[in-house]
Amino acid sequence: MTELTNFYNDGFGWICRACERALESPTENARHSRLLREGEAESKTPRFSNSALARWADQSRTTLVCPRCGITETVKR
Repeated sequence: MTELTNFYNDGFGWICRACERALESPTENARHSRLLREGEAESKTPRFSNSALARWADQSRTTLVCPRCGITETVKR
């Protein structure tokens, strides 16, 4: 697995480290499990449980970008 400065891979996708720290709410996570917080998407615009999930900025999949804060990092393979 490639080690990056601004992102890490949790097995589901690349997560922005800075946004995850900013969005982290320890009291909310302690009260209910993820299953009870999310449930099924009943709207036409579902929200992901982690809005810090990064996207690929190019088709060759060499640069990650965080849609929340806009930070980018090149992935060396």
